[in-house]
Amino acid sequence: MFFRDSDPWGFILFARNVDTPEQVRALTSALRDSVGRNAPVLIDQEGGRVARLRPPHWRGWPPALATAAATSLSEGERCEALQLRYRLIGAELSGVGIDVDCAPLLDVPVPGAHDVIGDRALGSTAAEVNRRGRAVYDGLLDVGVLPVIKHVPGHGRAGADSHEALPRVDTPLAVLEDTDFHPFAQFNDAPLAMTAHIVYEALDPDACATLSPAVIGYIRETLGLSGLLMSDDLSMKALAGSFGERTTRALDAGCDLILHCNGDRGEMDSIAVDLRPLTDAAQRRSELALRLRKPGFDVSESADRYAVLADKGGFHV
Repeated sequence: MFFRDSDPWGFILFARNVDTPEQVRALTSALRDSVGRNAPVLIDQEGGRVARLRPPHWRGWPPALATAAATSLSEGERCEALQLRYRLIGAELSGVGIDVDCAPLLDVPVPGAHDVIGDRALGSTAAEVNRRGRAVYDGLLDVGVLPVIKHVPGHGRAGADSHEALPRVDTPLAVLEDTDFHPFAQFNDAPLAMTAHIVYEALDPDACATLSPAVIGYIRETLGLSGLLMSDDLSMKALAGSFGERTTRALDAGCDLILHCNGDRGEMDSIAVDLRPLTDAAQRRSELALRLRKPGFDVSESADRYAVLADKGGFHV
């Protein structure tokens, strides 16, 4: 009833929603039935620390950095292994009716920052993250799973975990543009992007990116991101105020979609009151993104090649 009446753009699953492949397939089908359309179903399936589908029913993956920084592989082999890895992840997602993955993570870690990014990172420089992020992105699209680049415009320098507190970054804009922000500008063709709950004082000293018209304007106009822009989870402790206020501020700032993840029905009810239909621009972005969903192809050869690279690189499923 709630989903039918609120008609969300899509759904996101967490480990609490997952049991067996048969159960997940039934769940994704039921969610789509509840809104009467082929709504997108999202998940965070990076591998490593952030994985909702886990053994024994799905592959277990090492942290992304184990592949991205494998010293026994050439850079070309690292990128190949990442593309194969996310092609295989995407095939597993497609197999249970999930068609959007919140990856690649394009945050560039900075020494001394909070370790919430840590071994989830694809490298230690913007150039590394650019190259390897494209491999992740392509691997998902190869099998018709939509990638979500995150956390725009960059979470790697944050001194706090935005799940628990509001990070502030006082780095000069020129430095941010050469490092943290740079990968996102290279992915301005991405169909979906997720904002960071971080204050970038060089752009807006008063509001985090998710709630800042100035930062969202910068993301659109300077970084050039043209796809759908979703907030990070509104229930994270980086944000303050009621859930209605959070929703209104994020939409007013320029987010197209609101993400809410903890399943608290009271919070969901509060958010639903202040939701709005997609703007005309957001509807066009949505249509372009959803056209990229397509049936997957046989990934058996991808699995064989990945196994060869994993053995050479010393990381294993």
